Amino acid sequence: MKPISLTRFLIEEQHAGFINADLRLLIEVVARACKTISTAISKGELGGVLGDAGTGNIQGEAQKKLDVLSNEIFLEANEWGGHLAGLASEEMEHSHPIPNAYPKGNYLLLFDPLDGSSNIDVNISVGTIFSVLSCPDGITEPKDEHFLQPGNTQVCAGYTTYGPSTILVITVGRGTHGFTLDREQGSFMLTKRDMQIPKDTKEFAVNVSNQRFWETPMQAYVGDMLQGKEGKRAKDFNMRWVASMVADVHRIMTRGGIFSYPLDSKCRAQGGKLRLMYEANPMSFLVEQAGGAASTGRMRMLDVQPTGLHQRVPVFMGSKAEVEIAVKYHTDFDAKNT
Repeated sequence: MKPISLTRFLIEEQHAGFINADLRLLIEVVARACKTISTAISKGELGGVLGDAGTGNIQGEAQKKLDVLSNEIFLEANEWGGHLAGLASEEMEHSHPIPNAYPKGNYLLLFDPLDGSSNIDVNISVGTIFSVLSCPDGITEPKDEHFLQPGNTQVCAGYTTYGPSTILVITVGRGTHGFTLDREQGSFMLTKRDMQIPKDTKEFAVNVSNQRFWETPMQAYVGDMLQGKEGKRAKDFNMRWVASMVADVHRIMTRGGIFSYPLDSKCRAQGGKLRLMYEANPMSFLVEQAGGAASTGRMRMLDVQPTGLHQRVPVFMGSKAEVEIAVKYHTDFDAKNT
């Protein structure tokens, strides 16, 4: 059966009453922005887009040229469509209201325009992550606080991974679906409907170079996995780590596994490493809709009440049974030490 386009998929969802026209059009605008970013990335050094931009983002991290370009592409693409009341980006300190010259809609868009950008210069997969929320009733000029909604209120989330092929993965709360960019047609085509993460796994993704900084339960959890068949877990595990959340989670979305970025002594004061609003929440929504689970190690990720646009959290997500095991290590430790 010939794959259907993203446009047709969304129109069918609209006709079935699961999304409205504004959300459909918003997703299509986001997809077009991702196609533009994909083109820029594919040119690599030929396009003059590699290397540092000489600037830093709100987190104090050095920005790559493609970080800045991708952020501008997202802003320009989404400002004028009439579907949004405001935007917020990992690269900007505060939310961005829709200029008064443009019509406004009832949605809020949060995005990480280029996840894993440290991999750009070595030609390893990077991605874009986005989340859509409803603007609170009666708010025509949304401010930062209006974006601070728990992940369980998201109406749409998605990511694009820019690798050997460009893949868009989205959910509107009815499963998680994958689309591959057909460059000849210029369209995203549905290639994986109702993606399902296997419940159990023998693969894990974590930055083991941080092991000496981890909390005691995380040390125990990974230590038991590394003992293999002879240890407490009684099976051999493989470790995979790309250092691009999109790439690592997409592998898990495709064949199972657990992705972890736990709390450690280096990031404890910040609350964690990864951003709740731009990374953890949208990815958790997608993972749960694919039959997986997502947690901070102590509670369900999508139930966390945000306190700031750039709030950071520890992250465990992927195969449901394995996430539950990781959480048990943490909660059991807490119970014994309180």
